[in-house]
Amino acid sequence: MGSERGDGYKKPGSLGEGTGTKVSDTSEAPQRATASRLVPTHQADPPFPEGDKRRFGYSRDHRPDCVQIVIALVVTPEGLPLAYEVLPGNTADKTTLRGFLERIERQYGKARRIWLMDRGVPTEEVLTEMRAADPPVHYLVGTPKGRLTRLEKHLVAKPWQEARPGVQVKLLAQEGELYVLAQSRDRVAKERAIRRRQLKRLWARLKQLSTMQLTREELLMKLGAARDQSRIAWRLAVIEVATDSATFSYRLDRDKLRQARSREGRYLLRTNLVEEDPAKLWSHYLLLVAVEEAFKNLKGDLAIRPVFHQLEARVEAHVFIAFLAYCLHVTLARRLHALAPGLTPRSVLEKFAAMQMIDVHLPTTDGRELLLTRYTEPEPDLSLLLPKLKLDLPAQPPPKITAGPMPPISL
Repeated sequence: MGSERGDGYKKPGSLGEGTGTKVSDTSEAPQRATASRLVPTHQADPPFPEGDKRRFGYSRDHRPDCVQIVIALVVTPEGLPLAYEVLPGNTADKTTLRGFLERIERQYGKARRIWLMDRGVPTEEVLTEMRAADPPVHYLVGTPKGRLTRLEKHLVAKPWQEARPGVQVKLLAQEGELYVLAQSRDRVAKERAIRRRQLKRLWARLKQLSTMQLTREELLMKLGAARDQSRIAWRLAVIEVATDSATFSYRLDRDKLRQARSREGRYLLRTNLVEEDPAKLWSHYLLLVAVEEAFKNLKGDLAIRPVFHQLEARVEAHVFIAFLAYCLHVTLARRLHALAPGLTPRSVLEKFAAMQMIDVHLPTTDGRELLLTRYTEPEPDLSLLLPKLKLDLPAQPPPKITAGPMPPISL
C-alpha cells in the first residue's frame, strides 16, 4: 500500500489531494497492487450533509481551505486497474490498512499476497496482527529514518550483497522480521546532486543576505524564504541570528553532512518474508512506482482534479469517468509498449487530436442541402503510426441530403 502524504502507503484522494496503497500478490495468479491517493478539488461551501465524503483533511497540495475525498485505487504491478473506492477526505493513512486487508481478501479471495506500503501507512499494532495471522499476511514496508539510526550499529558489521546491477543490500534478521538496507548507485548520484545544488544555492543566498541592509524582521523573513527553497541544505547548516540586531552567522555542520552522505540513496525496508531473495524484495518494493504512475496519470493527463461539482453523487460520477479513462489510458500504454515502443499515451493522443470531424453543408439549386460529414486527412506521422498500432480509419460517412421544399398546395 502507499500514500502521498509522505513517502509511502499513500492515503486514498482529495477534492483537495491523495494517498496510495499497493498490494502485490505473489501467488501463481497475476500479482495485484492496491494504491490510494488524495486528489484536490474546489467544492461548495461546507457544511455538507451528514455522511458526505467531502471533508477537510491534510492536503498535500497545501490547500487546507479545500475539502477533499480519498480515492483508493487497486492496480496490478503493471499498472492495470482492477477497482477503486471513494473514502471520506479526512481518512487518515494509518486507519485504512486493516480495512483494506479485509476488503481485498473478501473481494478477490485468499492468496499469498505481499502488501507493499510506505512508512506512514502501517502501525506497529497492525504489523503485529499481520505476522500473527494464520496464514501470516506478508508485507514489505519502508521505515522511518529514526529506525535506521537505532539499527545502524547492527548493520555496520553486515556485508553488502549484490541484489542487482547497481543495487546492494545488507540483511538483518530481528524478532521474526528481516530488515533490508538497500543502496542504489543511481539514487546515490541523484540525491547527492540535489544536495550539492541546494547547498550551492543556499550558500550564495546567505552570502548575499549578509551584505544587505535589513531590519531584523526583514532578515528573518528572507532567511525563512531561503529555508523553503533549500530544505535539504538548510538541515546541514548552522545559522545563528543575533537577538538584538539584524546580523547573523552561518557555517556548515560537517557531522550532519557526513551522516547525510552516508545515507544518500539508501532505504531501510522491513518485511516478514525472512527467506525471500533480496533481489526479489527490492524488485517488489519498486512496484510502488506503478502506484505513483497511476496517480500521476489521473491527476495529470486525465485531469481528475479540481472537481467543481456541487452534489456528492456527481463527484463520485466524475471519479468513475476518470477511472474509465484511466483504464483506456493504460490499455493504450500496453498496446504502445508492444507495437510502438518509445511512444507515450500522451504523445499519441496529441497526434490523434490533430484530426478533426467536420460537417460540410452545401446548398443545392433546388433549395435542398447536402450534408457531408468528413474527418480530416491524418498528418504524415499519424499515417505511419496507424499501421503500427494495427488500426484502420473507417470509411468516410456517405453524404446526406435534406428533402426538397414542399410544393405549394392549390386550393
